[in-house]
Amino acid sequence: METEHEWPPHRQTLTLPPPSRPRPLEPAGPPPARTARRTMIGAAVAALLTAGVLVVLPQTRIGGGHDAPPPAPGPVARALTAVGAGAPAAAADLTALIADRRAWVRTHPSDDASWAVLGSAYLGRGLRAADSSYYPRAEWALRRSLAVRPAARGNADAQIGLAALANARHDYGAARTLAEEVRRREPKRWTVYPVLIDAYGGLGDLKGASKSVEQLLDLRGGSVALAASGAVYRERGWREDAAVTLTEAAAYATTPVQKADCLRQLGDLAWDRGEPAEALAQHSAALRTDPGGHAALAGKARAELALGRTGAARHDYAAAVARQPRPEYLLELGELYESLGLGADARAQYARLRARAASDDGHGVSDALVLGRFEADHGAPESAVERLRAEWRRAPSAAVADALGWALYRAGESEEGLAFAKKAAEKGGRSALFSYHRGVLERELGQSGPARRDLEEALRTNPSFSPLLAPKAREGLEGLGELPEGGPKDVYGYVPDPPGAGSGSGASGSAGSPSTGSATQKPTGSGSKPPKRKQ
Repeated sequence: METEHEWPPHRQTLTLPPPSRPRPLEPAGPPPARTARRTMIGAAVAALLTAGVLVVLPQTRIGGGHDAPPPAPGPVARALTAVGAGAPAAAADLTALIADRRAWVRTHPSDDASWAVLGSAYLGRGLRAADSSYYPRAEWALRRSLAVRPAARGNADAQIGLAALANARHDYGAARTLAEEVRRREPKRWTVYPVLIDAYGGLGDLKGASKSVEQLLDLRGGSVALAASGAVYRERGWREDAAVTLTEAAAYATTPVQKADCLRQLGDLAWDRGEPAEALAQHSAALRTDPGGHAALAGKARAELALGRTGAARHDYAAAVARQPRPEYLLELGELYESLGLGADARAQYARLRARAASDDGHGVSDALVLGRFEADHGAPESAVERLRAEWRRAPSAAVADALGWALYRAGESEEGLAFAKKAAEKGGRSALFSYHRGVLERELGQSGPARRDLEEALRTNPSFSPLLAPKAREGLEGLGELPEGGPKDVYGYVPDPPGAGSGSGASGSAGSPSTGSATQKPTGSGSKPPKRKQ
């Protein structure tokens, strides 16, 4: 009997189009008798992006004209009935669902809908465990579904699953292409919109993400839609709206896993605002609700470190990377060790980071952003620049612009670096780290007024944003000295244009201009307000 890691059986060969070149969808929809069933199954993708785990709706008829017996009470039933509107499922329930669907498709290999559920369950399990080894299995099952029933014949569920998988692999362009084909064909299918939100966000297209939020809210209320909306509001710098929306999402949550993810996002939002005590409270509540949440454990460690609880922070970071050694956690733990003078321990985490990124790469996942950040600060800035330039061409987001700007500074190219740092602000990026990077670049170029403003902004936003860099921000401010009598001519510094006002995704063109407004003016991320939410 094969184990889970021996699945899918390699003796079966499929000839299918590659994920980056999907077949165009045709106008014809699925036969009416199958539409209701497919609408139910389609919700299996919806919370992959809003909560990082799988959604599967209840169903007694799974697909292919075969009558799947209703599951007995237990983990499979919980996974299949995980909040009829699309709630995340627990890891154990996903594992049980995977075993159940595998057994079913062995005897019903033409059941395309069950293959789609199996593929989405593999993806949800991989996201839940931060284990990219599940992704090839997810792709295999989803493409098996499409081989049985192509997207052109109405198999939108499998295509949405492939789009969600592309997002998980950080291939946001492919995710957008796949999901947009479904949206154009079936604009009322709400499950495609969380996938589009994540894809547009990864591409740095906050306008596209916001439009998808509006469309989702028009079609769907409840926790899934609210959580997706709150994540976009946070990215756009609408922190108060994000907090209100995520609080509502937590209140509407119908499973512990779903509620815990909303609480975790609230903890991350509090961290952004420099409120470590609130961040600790939210992450602790998330862990009480869902003890298996590795992201909340890392967030808790971050907050503990800011509160001076170094021992607890080390313990929780170590526990987080023991459960799910995500590259970003390994980088954070390594830098914590480095800040404490524990060089050997830091190097061990950095070695694990490289190994994990290599493993992810073998499973089709790009960790270019976190690798670029690591290389820029830890001895390979030229490699970071090359890596991040390629990533910028693929996914020109605020995070990539900031990382590339910093890598250019570390490689001795400060003028171009500052242009990219300003691009990050233009794209709506608001964080203490972004402000710090911009301030250091301005100081390097002799722009003392803007440098002072941005370094102060970094520490005002979050005084503990990094165990390595926050002390350097304070040193940098001290080095700039006191303001001269009357103030410098450029005291207000750079104020970014609204997202979308620039000339494109490159670093050329206008990078902003000095402002004559208030010294407390901050980038807003957009000139529009969040859309109304459907309850």
